[in-house]
Amino acid sequence: MSEADQVSRRELLRNLGISAALARSGAGLVTLEAAQHAHNAVAENKSAAKGAYTPKCFTLHEFQTLRRLSDLIIPADDHSPGALEAGAAEWIDYMASNSPELAQIFTGGFGWLDHHMQRLHGADFIDAKPSDQIAVLDVIAFRKNETPENAEGVRFFSWVRNLVTDAYYTSPIGVKDLGYMGNTAVSEFHVPDEALQYALKRSPFA
Repeated sequence: MSEADQVSRRELLRNLGISAALARSGAGLVTLEAAQHAHNAVAENKSAAKGAYTPKCFTLHEFQTLRRLSDLIIPADDHSPGALEAGAAEWIDYMASNSPELAQIFTGGFGWLDHHMQRLHGADFIDAKPSDQIAVLDVIAFRKNETPENAEGVRFFSWVRNLVTDAYYTSPIGVKDLGYMGNTAVSEFHVPDEALQYALKRSPFA
């Protein structure tokens, strides 16, 4: 690994810690440099595997669950591709592979989601009917619905939504969707509130 790569990795990890702290308060902030480092690393992974991304942190089942969640949070529409096409799941997997804390949050959340779906519908989240998936997310997507029983799920979904949004709006697809220019000249990227609201309106459970 070159010295430049080591610096870039340290910057990624430092800013991932900042993002984690902010995400707890619902902010959702990743520096553009860190975000683009992750997108570039994912692209290199896909190139080496001839187009197929190999998860670095999550199991295949967890990764498939994350892909489904990202597709529901920011689906494709007539205006632009969605989070699935933007590689949000791959981006989050790479970020989690560099942060044990983030990895634990997500793996624990996947476990809760599957257990909850099994109890309600007799299937893991990824294997459940789309209507059942949406019904569950329609509850845990909003803190006003939080109960002692689903509190872990509400917190987990907040993490997923924040990071899927960060991944999308720092990807080439998301930047184009925003019409954002000159992104390499700034050190921090804040997803505009109007963009976040637009993204959430694209979700069937928003």
